[in-house]
Amino acid sequence: MDGFMEVDYTIMCKNDVRIELTLHALLQNEKVLRAIKGEFAKGVRNIEAVAKENTPILLQTQKEVYTFRASKNDFADLLELAEEDARTHKRLKKECEGVELVDIRTVEQIAG
Repeated sequence: MDGFMEVDYTIMCKNDVRIELTLHALLQNEKVLRAIKGEFAKGVRNIEAVAKENTPILLQTQKEVYTFRASKNDFADLLELAEEDARTHKRLKKECEGVELVDIRTVEQIAG
């Protein structure tokens, strides 16, 4: 198999956060509701916030995405190659020991 792939990955750390909640649950929190009213309806009385749907909201650690290029022949080893790339570039720190593959794209080889 000729050609290359571009692989995107992030570093996984022990203190990463990933919390999924609904808009309805968020609006049930008095502190959140008070902050929203104070920002968007300051001085207005008898106002309520209503969520029509249970829209999911995701709170997660913001991650930097790193990219490397690999041969299509190395598809089965992409996770190991991503970890090796992270070690080579000293991206794995004390509390960060693994990688998470985010995206894999084939790259067209330009005929020369």
